[in-house]
Amino acid sequence: MADDTLTDDAWGAALAEQAAAPAKAPDIKPATLGALAPGKPMEPAPSNDIDLILDIPVNLTVELGRTRIPIRHILQLAQGSVIELDGLAGEPMDVLVNGCLIAQGEVVVVNDKFGIRLTDIVTPSERLRKLKR
Repeated sequence: MADDTLTDDAWGAALAEQAAAPAKAPDIKPATLGALAPGKPMEPAPSNDIDLILDIPVNLTVELGRTRIPIRHILQLAQGSVIELDGLAGEPMDVLVNGCLIAQGEVVVVNDKFGIRLTDIVTPSERLRKLKR
């Protein structure tokens, strides 16, 4: 019982201290939003907002082709094995950013290094349509 009285006294003292302290409102300023009228388009965001994301790294992949094989065949692979892909020789290769198709191109060699020359870029509307599927 003595512990209950001590706890009640502590709560009572804390509540009294809180009531005696002057109530101060935090310094919060309301957000200002432009008035939206029916049929009035929203103003575009400032163009420098894209600067916030320009340094974010993404994975760029150039895909020669794909295939689906059972694990049994993977375990039998050895040096010199050939895996047949579904892509045809001379066919444009897919360029993917984080797994999303953005372009197609052809292989080039520049200064003993492989590269890809873009031959077709997917339009933003096509990319959005593919994402919605």
